Amino acid sequence: MTPLEPWQWALAIVAAFAIGLAKTGINGLGMLAVVIFANLLPARQASGVVLPMLVLADVVAVASYRQHTQWRHLWKLFPWTAAGIVAGYFALGRINDRQASVLIGAIIIAMLAIHLWRRWRATGGEPEHAFWFAPIVGVLTGFTTLVANAAGPLMAIYLLAMRLPKMEYMGTGAMFFLLMNLFKVPFMANLGLINGPSLWLNVWLAPVVIAGALVGKKILLIIDQKRFEYLALGLAAVAGLRLMF
Repeated sequence: MTPLEPWQWALAIVAAFAIGLAKTGINGLGMLAVVIFANLLPARQASGVVLPMLVLADVVAVASYRQHTQWRHLWKLFPWTAAGIVAGYFALGRINDRQASVLIGAIIIAMLAIHLWRRWRATGGEPEHAFWFAPIVGVLTGFTTLVANAAGPLMAIYLLAMRLPKMEYMGTGAMFFLLMNLFKVPFMANLGLINGPSLWLNVWLAPVVIAGALVGKKILLIIDQKRFEYLALGLAAVAGLRLMF
C-alpha cells in the first residue's frame, strides 16, 4: 500500500470518524466514508481498508443498542444476504469499479422508489410487505456490501419499510451489519484485500472510529423520529445518485 500524504491522512481521519458516526447516529454517513476511501485508494483496496473499521464501529453500535434488536426482521434476511455475499465474491473479479458503482447506485435508487411507492399506496396505513421483499433486499444487500461496502442505504430502506422506531432501527441494523461484516472477512482476506499494510492503517484510525461512534450516540438522542426517517431516506437517495454519476 502506498504511504499516504498528510492531506490524505486528513481525509482518512474524516472518513474514519464518519464510519463511527454512521453506525451509532446518522446512518447514511457511512457512504461518505466509502466515497472518500475510494478516492484515496484503488476501489478494491479501499474495500479491504474500510471493512475492519466497519466491524469495529459495529461492535460499539451493538454494545450500545443490542437491547433494541428486532430479530424477527433479521431472520428473514440472513440466508438471502449470505447468498448475495457469495454472488458478490464471484462478481468482484468480473466487473470493473465503474460498472460496480453504477450497478449499485441503480439498485439503491430502484429500491428507494419501490419503498416510497409502497408507502404511498398504503395511504396512511401500514404497507403490506410482499413475500419477495425480504429475499430481494437480502440478496442485494449481500451483493452490494461485498462489492463496495455500500449496503447501508439498502438496509435503511428495509428498516424504514418495517416502520421501526429509531432505537429499534439502530439496534436491528447494528446487529445485522456486525454479523454480515464478520461473515465477509474471510472472503475479503481470500481476495487479498485485507492484509498487513491495510490492517496497520486500521490500527492508526481505530481511535477515530470509536470517537465518531461515541459522538453518534449523543446525536441520536436529540433527533426526533420523523426527522430521523427523512434524513435516512435523503442520504440513501444521495448515495445512490452519487454512485451512479
